[in-house]
Amino acid sequence: MDLQAQPPGETPVGTRAHRAGPTDYAGDEVRREAKKAAIWIGMAALVVAVVFMAQPLLVIFAGLVFAATIDGGARLLGRILPIGRGWRITLVLLGTVAFLGWTAWFAGTTLADQAAQLPATVETQAMRALTWLDEHNMGVQAEDMKSVLQQALGGVGQLTRAVGGLLGGATTLFLVLVLGIYLAVEPRLYQRGFAWMLPMESRAHFHGTAALMGKSLRMLMFGRLLGMAVEGVGTWVALALYGVPMSGLLGLLTGLLAFLPNIGAPLSGLIMVLVGFSGGTTMGLYCIAVYVVVQTVDGNIIVPMVAKKTVDLAPALVLGAQLIMGALFGILGLALADPLVAMIKVWLERHSARNASIAQAGDDGAVQGSA
Repeated sequence: MDLQAQPPGETPVGTRAHRAGPTDYAGDEVRREAKKAAIWIGMAALVVAVVFMAQPLLVIFAGLVFAATIDGGARLLGRILPIGRGWRITLVLLGTVAFLGWTAWFAGTTLADQAAQLPATVETQAMRALTWLDEHNMGVQAEDMKSVLQQALGGVGQLTRAVGGLLGGATTLFLVLVLGIYLAVEPRLYQRGFAWMLPMESRAHFHGTAALMGKSLRMLMFGRLLGMAVEGVGTWVALALYGVPMSGLLGLLTGLLAFLPNIGAPLSGLIMVLVGFSGGTTMGLYCIAVYVVVQTVDGNIIVPMVAKKTVDLAPALVLGAQLIMGALFGILGLALADPLVAMIKVWLERHSARNASIAQAGDDGAVQGSA
């Protein structure tokens, strides 16, 4: 094109229009460094976004956990009822609604008076124990511990009121239920959508990891629910047979607190023993025996049975995660610490296995090339 033929005032083509701009890089080295900087900046922005959106992300993960629970129930029903998946999911959801309704009715009517009496009973027995320790020079001052005990009992009172009010946090619970239902009805739709955003060479690995995570999460929640049922019903029946006061409430609290491994069992056992000693030394010793038997059955039968088919987590690792998640996000973080650690462990194991296979394939190729 003739540059002299350009209209006056126009920039000739081939001069400034084809010069390097501020976003063009002169060399390959500069381009590579700019890409590295962009990756690091993106990672930092992602970390900041995760910190600010931690609570919504935790609610989404709770929805995934609930969806895995629904899916596990539907698969279990599939072994008994030869009906479609949609009908099986509907039956599981109806059973969940019925259980929550029964819990609300049972806790709000039958156990309302017991829930009101429980904090006072526990405080009385705890103060007696502290006074006994003080009298025997155990180094515990009853008066110094009273404020700490009252704060702890405030949490117990909140827990019993939460049970009567359908566990509290109605908005969060509603969001978890809705997300879980959507994910359980069409799990492959969301899995394919997420895989579509990944590079093609990583999609097969992602699908395999997602399948293994789903199976581990289903077994983990199955074991958790089975343990809750065994501990709750077993405690209720054993205490009621001996005539321990508040046996129904203690059984319900034991079952609900069993959802929190490592933390829930000692807390429910302490409450049970304190209530038992309010009826005398013999009743207190009986409550200790009930606690030991129930926890032995759960720890030596149910937990190992489930651990064989899911991720076997170290108790110290789970307890540390619970402490951190509980401090950051409260009761929701405490409840989801165990599933979150299990999913991270599955991902790390799959990632390590993939890297090992790639390295092995590279070594085999090098050996064949040298031969």
